[in-house]
Amino acid sequence: MIYVLTPDAMRAADAAAIARAGEDELMHNAGRRVAERLRAMAGPQTPIVAFAGPGNNGGDAFAALAELAPAYECTVAADAAGAYSDARQAAQARAAAAGVRTVPLPSSEDEANAMLEGAIGVDGLFGTGARLPLPQSYRHLARALDARARPVLAIDIPSGVDALTGAVSEDAVRAVVTVALGALKPGLLLEPGREYAGELWCAQIGIDDATLAAAPREFAALDVSEFLRLLPRRAADTDKRAAGAPLVIAGSAQFPGAAVLCARGAARAGAGYVTVAAPSAAANTLRAHLIEQVFVELDDAAKPQAIADELLDISKRNGAVAIGPGLGLDERTSKIFVRFLEANSLPIVIDASGLFHLSKRLDLLRDKPCVVTPHAGEFARLSGKGTIAPGTRVARIREFVERTGVTTLLKGSDTLIYDGTGPVHINPTGTSALATAGTGDVLTGIIATLLSQGLSPVDAARAGAYWHGLAGRYAARERRVGVIAGDVAESLGEALPTLARQPEAASRIR
Repeated sequence: MIYVLTPDAMRAADAAAIARAGEDELMHNAGRRVAERLRAMAGPQTPIVAFAGPGNNGGDAFAALAELAPAYECTVAADAAGAYSDARQAAQARAAAAGVRTVPLPSSEDEANAMLEGAIGVDGLFGTGARLPLPQSYRHLARALDARARPVLAIDIPSGVDALTGAVSEDAVRAVVTVALGALKPGLLLEPGREYAGELWCAQIGIDDATLAAAPREFAALDVSEFLRLLPRRAADTDKRAAGAPLVIAGSAQFPGAAVLCARGAARAGAGYVTVAAPSAAANTLRAHLIEQVFVELDDAAKPQAIADELLDISKRNGAVAIGPGLGLDERTSKIFVRFLEANSLPIVIDASGLFHLSKRLDLLRDKPCVVTPHAGEFARLSGKGTIAPGTRVARIREFVERTGVTTLLKGSDTLIYDGTGPVHINPTGTSALATAGTGDVLTGIIATLLSQGLSPVDAARAGAYWHGLAGRYAARERRVGVIAGDVAESLGEALPTLARQPEAASRIR
């Protein structure tokens, strides 16, 4: 299990661990974990140059390079003297004994770039407690540590990224790899800091699980092991409906493909019996594409009340409902939607056009098992509070859920999930491969299946988002250009990870 701790909570956990094990041991362990990633990045002759700031983040840089020298040519640029902790002084002594060269910090950006030429750069300038903007005297160093120009590893968090909010200063370090120490910080998962962190690892450094678990849980994120524990398992004697039987209410003459993609997402997520209900105008297209799923044609001429009642009757044989992808925006569809929601008692996921019809009737969902999955534009309408300003996504989803009681998945590269009773969950597997039409419909199908298999709304949403991201990443590896939503649905099975037999000292998060 991984933990996501705010900077204040992380400092408290550090202090507790230091009181138990000692600061030197924690720094020694941090150096080992960082060194492991540097070995994976470096070639046999690649020099490694670290910029060490005034605190223990700089000490971690010395500790890491002490593990690598003399096998690698290692240099630490640091201030010659300072009020350093005993642990940092011990790390500096180990580095010197191993043959690490220590030089003064470069005084200009050109000098810093020259020092880093051909080397792997290590950002040990500032850690979790740094305030933005960076001190003027360090900004040229941060600009030189730029992943667009050279491989850069950041220790704990890239300097210039706010550990709580993910906000970045103008001169923030851009890393290829970030090794978070002890626990993740929200700013590593939230945009724009997420982009600056690059490949993200979380390393155990000797802070025990009890200490981490005792910290306030304002945020959370899944890792592979917890995701796999959430996924339902088919019993040997499971029948097709018990394996998951979602009802998909979706599609229209204009957007029949949304219903197809939602149904495929549901099926590839493991549903044993997928039922799709759609208007007559979409029937020919859906029958041509839905071979394994059951299709129910809804009479376009029937009264809204009759259609809603028909859907309610169909739903008696289902375990959950997905509603919204590709639905019409007309008044008749709205009446069907409202009538169905009023009487429905099954767990339900609402997306796309369903959110349009829901925007003025959020009261229909109070105290019902439900997930809504808006993107930022849909959320602006649904929340009634307008466009989401930069840096306010967490505050906005908290306010909305606490006001409405509706479990919400706010889409984005840093998708957020919140149900009002626990932490805000940040999905770590988002990828630009999902930035294509129809992938949201696939996600809706995945969540519907997980709901029908018995997961709670918040667990179905966070597991669905995690799996959706894994499938997007898998599809992008298989097809470097031109990933489409259907590829994501078809990649769900192949993208499932396996659980390592032994827990690792450092876990890759993305």
